[in-house]
Amino acid sequence: MAGRHRLLLENAQQLVLVCGRGEEYLRREGAASLAVLQEASLVVGLDGCIKAVGRADVIRHQFSGATFERVIDCSGKCVLPGLVDAHTHPVWAGDRVHEFAMKLAGASYMEIHQAGGGIHFTVEHTRKATEEELFHTFKHRLERMRRAGSTLVECKSGYGLNLETELKMLRVIERAKQSMDIGISSTYCGAHSVPKGKTATEATDDIINNHLPKLKELKLSGEIHVNNIDVFCEKGVFDLDSTRRILQAGKDIGLQINFHGDELHPMKSAELGAELGARAISHLEEVSDEGIMAMARAKCAAVLLPTTAYMLRLKQPQARKMLEEGVIVALGSDFNPNAYCFSMPMVMHLACVNMKMSMNEALAAATINAAYALGKSDTHGSIETGKQGDLVIINSSRWEHLIYQFGGHEALIDYVIVKGKVIYQNERCGTMSSY
Repeated sequence: MAGRHRLLLENAQQLVLVCGRGEEYLRREGAASLAVLQEASLVVGLDGCIKAVGRADVIRHQFSGATFERVIDCSGKCVLPGLVDAHTHPVWAGDRVHEFAMKLAGASYMEIHQAGGGIHFTVEHTRKATEEELFHTFKHRLERMRRAGSTLVECKSGYGLNLETELKMLRVIERAKQSMDIGISSTYCGAHSVPKGKTATEATDDIINNHLPKLKELKLSGEIHVNNIDVFCEKGVFDLDSTRRILQAGKDIGLQINFHGDELHPMKSAELGAELGARAISHLEEVSDEGIMAMARAKCAAVLLPTTAYMLRLKQPQARKMLEEGVIVALGSDFNPNAYCFSMPMVMHLACVNMKMSMNEALAAATINAAYALGKSDTHGSIETGKQGDLVIINSSRWEHLIYQFGGHEALIDYVIVKGKVIYQNERCGTMSSY
């Protein structure tokens, strides 16, 4: 196939497709045996999409007359889909390292919250920060996520709790969408906490009557494109009725429902999400058996966050039960001032050790299923012809090293690629040949 193309990755020891038949997601049976090619190559076109995947000799023959902007010899290495982080809170000012010490001394999440810490501490600092300051720190965090292999990241607002600051955060996310080589799914999370001086009902009314109409207006004008709506459905925050009202209002203006549920107390959030047609629900440490079955029937993804349970010493989400009941299980880092983790490889490792997932299940959860949770599994989450050329190359002959080497991704990842363009290259890698 003559012509010019953007990228050729050739002679990979393992090419981990994840999916091989255009699946939207993988349930337990599908995730048990991921699609993997041996001694394989792939081509990404000038449009950033994958043009061909197959045995190295077949691709070599098929593209014998072609030219490429870049060629990378992947002999002895593994190529995987770019990782997808399905839950983050990366736009904020003021870290909470002091609260980590409080947690270690035994303070609970809600005790810190009620003492004016937690979300309210971050809200205070984020309100004071300029848009430029927030963008600078957000950009730096996204760069660290990319170096750890993430090529598509869900990014929430939620540290404003008033219209002005929520819009400031969403503008920062929109700016990164337009200017950085990384995929972003943006989430309005104005119902992250009840603002000081308001009741939950007053905050709910403000969001429905003021915040959401403004988001609709900005979307129509092309200024801000928000993908998802989120609510922290929790005892002492937004109850089931308030959550229902906000999520339905968001759905009515075209936002995907993707919210926090059943984290600290059983709230029947999973049942509500299934009823409303939610694309995904996060946390679910306290989900009911009925909620699990409802999510499986509704094809509502469970975004599990092993860092949160680990750092807050909560009970682990019931990943095995969810998988056995047919729930679509995804993973996220929950990066935020309370769970400071950029690395999806570490998240997958924790999911395997603490939530008893297999490495295959964890990789599916951090690729195709995480993409599904964001409504993007038609373009992301697997290495298939027609999908976006988002890829990770690791310096190992077995892909499982990405999970096995806990905290070792910085030495293991050689290249991170978005739309066929190398956006991160490990300093030990030599220059790439072109022809």
